[in-house]
Amino acid sequence: MKNLTNKKILFIICGGISAYKSLETIRLFKKKNVEIKTILTKSAKEFITPLSVTSLSQGKVYDDLFSLENELEMDHIALSRWADVILVAPVTANTISKLSQGSSEDLASTVILASNKQVFLAPAMNVRMWEHQSTKNNLEVLKDYGYKIIGPVVGDMACGEFGEGKMSEPSEIFNEIENFLSKQKINKKVKALVTAGPTNEYIDPVRFITNKSSGKQGYEIAKSLHNRGFDTTLISGPTNLQIEENINLIKVETAEEMFKVTQMNLPTDVAIFSAAVADFKLKDQKHDKIKKKDGLTLNLEKNIDILNYISNHNSMRPKLVIGFAAETKDLDQNATSKLISKNCDWIIANDISKKEIGFNSDYNEVTIHYKGDKDKKERLSMKKKSEISEEIVDRIIAQIN
Repeated sequence: MKNLTNKKILFIICGGISAYKSLETIRLFKKKNVEIKTILTKSAKEFITPLSVTSLSQGKVYDDLFSLENELEMDHIALSRWADVILVAPVTANTISKLSQGSSEDLASTVILASNKQVFLAPAMNVRMWEHQSTKNNLEVLKDYGYKIIGPVVGDMACGEFGEGKMSEPSEIFNEIENFLSKQKINKKVKALVTAGPTNEYIDPVRFITNKSSGKQGYEIAKSLHNRGFDTTLISGPTNLQIEENINLIKVETAEEMFKVTQMNLPTDVAIFSAAVADFKLKDQKHDKIKKKDGLTLNLEKNIDILNYISNHNSMRPKLVIGFAAETKDLDQNATSKLISKNCDWIIANDISKKEIGFNSDYNEVTIHYKGDKDKKERLSMKKKSEISEEIVDRIIAQIN
């Protein structure tokens, strides 16, 4: 039995006949000593009362964005930060649409938009509404934002129809959240380091050698690790990307800077080297701008191989070392070779010759090669980089636990 004492859930209940199931879900969490605060939308109060909710949750019920009393006690920003996780059950097609558009017209949507915590949605609606293309599109947007969806399931509906769209049972919702919170508690003891983005190797004060890496995949991995409870440090080369303020972000520019900062942040349990570190640097960087001329000869030398150094550093080697291989041909062969030569535990390979995936794209398709068996590999089909990151972190958690 998992111990959830001192865990906090912000439970948002939307309108719909399935709202009554939220009472049983609250009861299950209270049996595990979870602290619960609740937001009832205007339509939710047509199905259940604040009194019934507060009697079970033994916590505050909020229902009005512009309530002076609520704002004096705990403003909506503080409320969004208070919880360990946010659960919206049931969530209607209308709320799904609002969230996908970033709407914040009531307390529920405002808190969700302002939150930096994992949000779970348990949909409940008529089968035709669930199957409508607009609902599908809105859910894809929310999944890309990092929302997790629980259900719905197939069954008889209150409207008399049968099909998919029925809200998952309270026990299933409880199990999903319990599993997430339990793993999050375990993962907080685990340190993870991620490198991301390109590096710049200067020729003179205004010119440099670099590559097309956007850093998107590494940033998404860092977000996924953080959201799953890991103590996460992100070491990033030059990018225009943003990251949550409570992820330890260290910005660097050159390969040498990235190497030194990586060393400073050891030991760590998990190290993921997704940065596209420049292989070469100028042997003699010019201190003054080189004037325009007919030709220019650059004298290059090899950069430090960060992945190789860390993976073979016995005294400080992380328990799990994951490298990336960006290739234009012979993907599996090159990945297997790198796995062996760099002494990694995993190599995650992607084909950057495909324009729709890889550098600068929001999508990726990767193959994970595992140490110990040259034929042991796993392909993750093309999807958003945020979804790829979730699948990678799922596998990291499975291995370290």
